[in-house]
Amino acid sequence: MAEPVVRIPDAKVALSTASVYPESTATAFEIAARLGYDGVEVMVWNDPVSQDIDALRRLSDHHRIPILAVHAPCLLITQRVWSTDPWTKLQRARAAAEKLGASTVVVHPPFRWQRQYARDFVTGIWRMADETDVRFAVENMYPWRYRDREMLAYAPDWDVTKDDYRHFTIDLSHASTARADAMQMVDRMADRLGHVHLADGNGSAKDEHLVPGRGSQPCAELLERLALTGFDGHVVIEVNTRRAMSGAEREADLAEALAFTRLHLASPSSPCSASPPSSSAMPFTAASPAPPASPGGPPPPESSSTPPGPSTPTGSSASDGASGPAMPSSRSSSPKSPAGFRRPKARRR
Repeated sequence: MAEPVVRIPDAKVALSTASVYPESTATAFEIAARLGYDGVEVMVWNDPVSQDIDALRRLSDHHRIPILAVHAPCLLITQRVWSTDPWTKLQRARAAAEKLGASTVVVHPPFRWQRQYARDFVTGIWRMADETDVRFAVENMYPWRYRDREMLAYAPDWDVTKDDYRHFTIDLSHASTARADAMQMVDRMADRLGHVHLADGNGSAKDEHLVPGRGSQPCAELLERLALTGFDGHVVIEVNTRRAMSGAEREADLAEALAFTRLHLASPSSPCSASPPSSSAMPFTAASPAPPASPGGPPPPESSSTPPGPSTPTGSSASDGASGPAMPSSRSSSPKSPAGFRRPKARRR
C-alpha cells in the first residue's frame, strides 16, 4: 500500500474556555462541540462552573467533548480561587485533571512578589510532576510594559526556557508581547514542548491573542513543524473574541481559527512527496473577510480597568468552593472575565 502523501500528527486541537468571553464556560463546550474541536481546555477562573469538577464532567458528557487540559488559576483575578495558597491551587488543578481525564495542567511562573513560591517553584513543579502522569506544562509569559516603562513581573523569569522544567507550554501571543522570537523559544524547549496555546500578535505591549493568521507570529510555521516532528501534545486555540459584535461573529472567528490550525497541522509523509504548506505559498482564506487586527486589546496590567481577555492579569477575587448547577446554563452569571513533543526520558538530577 502506498504511503499517504500527507501525515497528520496525533495532536488534538482544543478550544480554551477563555476564548468565548464574555460568554460562560458552558458556552465554550457548546461551541467546541458544534464546530468540531477535539476537546476543551478549562480555564479555571471566577465562573463557578469552571471550578466545579462535577459540573465540568456533566458538560463534557452532555456535549460528548473531552476535557484535554486544565489551566490552573494563576491570574491576579483568580487570587482567591481554589485557595490563596499557590501550591494548593496546583494540587487541586492536578486532582481535577486526573478526575476529568485531562493529560495536562497549564501553569504560569509565579509573580515576583510571591517570593517563597518563586524560590521553590522549579523544584516544586518537578516534585509534583513525579507524583502523577499529568503533565505540568509551564507557560512562557512576558514583561509588563507601559509606555517606556518595563516591569519584570514573573520569577524565576518570564522566559521559562531559562529554567529546568519537564514540560513547557508555548504561547505565541505571549511571545509577541515579549517581543521574543517564538521559533527560537521552541528550539530551546525542544522535546520538552508539551502543549501549545495558539494565538497571534503584532508585538503590542498588550497581550492581544488574535485569531491565528491575523498577526505577525509564525503560527503556520510552528504548526507545520509540529506535524513534521510528530508532536503528541495538544494545540489549544486561546484567542480574544470579546470584541465580537454577536455570537455568530465570535463563532465565525473560532471556526476560522480551527480551520487555520487543521490546514497547517499537516506535513508531507516524506521529503519528496510534497512541500509542506506555508502561509506565503498557501494563504488561508476565511469564509468571510476577517476584520483588521485591532491595535487595542486588554489594557496593560498596571492600568487595567476592563475585563481581560485570555491570560491578561488584573485585580479581582472570587469566592472558593462554588458549585455548578445540575446542567450548567450557557450564560455566565458573572460579568467578570477569565482572563508534546514526546515525553522526555531525561530526569532532573
